[in-house]
Amino acid sequence: MSAPRRYRNTADLPPVIPIFPLGGVVLLPRTRLPLNIFEPRYLAMVDAAMDQNRVIGMIQPRDAAEEKSKRPVLAQVGCVGRITEYSETDDGRYLITLTGIARFHVAQERDVSTPFRQVTADYALFSADLLQTEDPPIPRERLLNALKPYLTGRAMETDWTSVEDAPAETLVNALSMLCPFAAGEKQALLEAPGLKERADVLIALLELANASVTPAGGSASIN
Repeated sequence: MSAPRRYRNTADLPPVIPIFPLGGVVLLPRTRLPLNIFEPRYLAMVDAAMDQNRVIGMIQPRDAAEEKSKRPVLAQVGCVGRITEYSETDDGRYLITLTGIARFHVAQERDVSTPFRQVTADYALFSADLLQTEDPPIPRERLLNALKPYLTGRAMETDWTSVEDAPAETLVNALSMLCPFAAGEKQALLEAPGLKERADVLIALLELANASVTPAGGSASIN
């Protein structure tokens, strides 16, 4: 999936964006993230986005311990996405899908009167996120060899034909978003400079997780 064609370069992206701080969840360029919105402040955020440019920035709290705080300190890097699917439930929730566009640095948090937070986004270092390029070579065999025991050890099922046939970007980004890594590990995947580097981080995380579990399913210490 490519970024919406209206975003040809970083100058097309809004400089001020509403943000949705959510620990353990990252959005990556050209991926889709379904969200169930029910808190009043984030319902207001979606309303505002739908009235303007449909853009929302996903970002993690910097410290997982602060996730439940009303105003957690933010990570420095997030990813902006556009609402590409929207529906409202009978009980007032919004079911939306964000399609990732580009990552951003938080240049400054804005002083706003809205119930949701807003930041000035700096996209300068991530202009390549808007480019649709051919997949770089990744160590796919090593990735799959690490993925199989990881999923098996967590009783997670997958369609292996789809996994084996998936383009590198689709595979690496989907696994980066879907695997239940810790928030800090998710952030490392998000901040990896490019797809090859993200694949390397992903493989390292899978292999480390596999090494910490015995074949019987018990934990093994890492010295």
